[in-house]
Amino acid sequence: MIILLLLIPLSLMLLVMAIAAFVWAVKRGQFDDLDTPALDILVDDDAD
Repeated sequence: MIILLLLIPLSLMLLVMAIAAFVWAVKRGQFDDLDTPALDILVDDDAD
């Protein structure tokens, strides 16, 4: 039972860190353009 006193706050801290990382990524524009990176691999960039 004592382990729950350690694991519950630890899991809550990890949850807060994950939410903060997600909010940081959204504010920095990481999810603005989801289509272009998938299409970039199809472009032939060989410069002869």
